[in-house]
Amino acid sequence: MKYSPDEVIQYVAEEDVKFIRMAFCDVRGRQKNISIMPEELPRAFRDGIAVDASAIPGFEGGVRSDLFLHPDPSTLSVLPWRPEHGRVVRMFCTVTYPDGSPFPADTRALLAAAVQEAKKEGVEFAFGSEMEFYLFRRDENGEPTGIPYDRAGYMDIAPEDKGENVRREICLTLEQMGIRPESSHHEEGPGQNEIDFRYDAPLAAADNAVTFRAVVNTVAARSGLYADFSPKPLPEEAGNGMHLNFSAKSSDGRDVMPAVIAGVLALIPEMTAFLNTAEASYERLGCKKAPQYISWSYENRSQLVRIPAAAGEYRRAELRSPDPLANPYLAFTLLIRAGLYGIREGLALPPPADINFYTVGEKEKAAYRRLPGSLEEAKVLARESAFIRESLPAEITDLYTR
Repeated sequence: MKYSPDEVIQYVAEEDVKFIRMAFCDVRGRQKNISIMPEELPRAFRDGIAVDASAIPGFEGGVRSDLFLHPDPSTLSVLPWRPEHGRVVRMFCTVTYPDGSPFPADTRALLAAAVQEAKKEGVEFAFGSEMEFYLFRRDENGEPTGIPYDRAGYMDIAPEDKGENVRREICLTLEQMGIRPESSHHEEGPGQNEIDFRYDAPLAAADNAVTFRAVVNTVAARSGLYADFSPKPLPEEAGNGMHLNFSAKSSDGRDVMPAVIAGVLALIPEMTAFLNTAEASYERLGCKKAPQYISWSYENRSQLVRIPAAAGEYRRAELRSPDPLANPYLAFTLLIRAGLYGIREGLALPPPADINFYTVGEKEKAAYRRLPGSLEEAKVLARESAFIRESLPAEITDLYTR
């Protein structure tokens, strides 16, 4: 349900809410929050709530460390794992300077601006994410170990798949928060799991991805486990991906998806530093179904962009290179702007690569460009990119590429 400020205030009064978490993300996409009491809520909607941002990565401003959080009432959600009496709710916030001017490192606001730009050009985007994570056991002191929760494989069932009940609790918790998972299953690696989301508008989809990570971490901890979203938790096993499904519709009925995909393919090397942010990200690419070459095809999972078998509203493109450490607000922002670039330039989609990059010879592979082979190479491409300079504030680019 999409609430207004007055409806939120009424809900808080009627439903025994005692704490309101004002949530936002740092530049890397890690969720932060500050809790306020119900009596502070009218002031939050009217003026915002001040926070000291001097210790938040990417927010350090030196002489301008005070920032204000402005809650978005449409994102109100109860945290089901908190007590039923004295409830806790959460809202995502916009971040501004004290004078109300936009804070350039607020990545959620960047995505909102990209969505508005697309709408002005008559294009509407939608996103869905497929998030993978490992479940590891904890030791007697509660510290994470490198021991997987089970030794099951791809789409195995109980009793080999011990994560079944954990995934069930995650999905039910998400449903209580108004987020609809589409499917869940055991992944290829030992202790590895995947939960997929239904399509949604860009801001809601990014909010859901951030919420998902918080829910998984919470449910795993309650189960005595540790959830690991890093790109390559176990060197010899499959890495964690965050496959991004996207679609675009034009208000005039044109089929803009070929140009959108072409734009993404053209600019993906320059975007990779923001989609694959760790050294371990590049150990994952090119290994165990993770792409390495810049290509597309129907259904083939060795490609960078895959067009899955689906019909009607489920027709989409799937970008397979990002991993779960990426900030979803930045990832969606860059995909929208790359798609708009493809539309404006009238880019044509190249022929599909109907080959399996895991089995084909080096001669066939040589016909295709590769993704950056290291984080440093990706940073150089991002620093030199006119597209990145036009799409992101210098403060964000500097943090990711220095």
